[in-house]
Amino acid sequence: MPRRSPFLLASTFASALALGLTSIAPADAHAIWFAQRAKQLALIYGVGADDLDAVGRMKHLTLVKGYDEDWQPVETSLREAGIVPIVDSDEPIAAMTAVMDYGVWTKDKAGSWHNTTKDEVADVAVSEHNWKYALHFEKLPKKDVPLFEGLVLQLVPVGPIPEDKGKPLKVRAYLNGKPMAGVQVMSDYVNDPDQIPVKTDADGTATITLRNQGLNVLMGIYVGPSDQPTKYDQVEYRSSLSFVLPHLPE
Repeated sequence: MPRRSPFLLASTFASALALGLTSIAPADAHAIWFAQRAKQLALIYGVGADDLDAVGRMKHLTLVKGYDEDWQPVETSLREAGIVPIVDSDEPIAAMTAVMDYGVWTKDKAGSWHNTTKDEVADVAVSEHNWKYALHFEKLPKKDVPLFEGLVLQLVPVGPIPEDKGKPLKVRAYLNGKPMAGVQVMSDYVNDPDQIPVKTDADGTATITLRNQGLNVLMGIYVGPSDQPTKYDQVEYRSSLSFVLPHLPE
């Protein structure tokens, strides 16, 4: 597993079959996203209201990068602050990205998950490699959003992001740089993690309704074929897109 940075268990994605997935439910329904904590930008690991120990999982991060409004790299780092990693930068940040390789998880036929490849587990039911990605806008973008380094699965807004909740937002899902059909898109991963997602169509687009006049965390989920079939059966990609809609002045 690559660890280019010093910069991180499993729950069942119980609704997967109901959503029409052809694969067995993924081992890890948790994801990563950026959100404000005490006026500071933090990297969050969890699902719904379950905000778990992200510092303890920093070892799984393979990439963390900041960008300015022109999408040029800005020097950034993560600082441990209790159980939350905080973004540090001497320059203004318009966007942050992160990539986490959460490794291989294998489920046996008795229902237990093991953090190892399927060749090391008896009576395998399913085995998968989990990747987690995050893209956050500190300000709603004024320019077209590019495909950022390292985000194998990325949700990209199609046109400007509306500033008011209840408005529609079209996004396009890209996998390996190409529009991808069949990606599940959730509109509110924090407040409604059990919602039925919409799926992207043939051109990779899906339209959701903005849920919050504040933090919005969209989630793209895709389960694809294995790149190492002797080690695991499938690859699960889980990619967040987060931003804040402005509230009225105090």
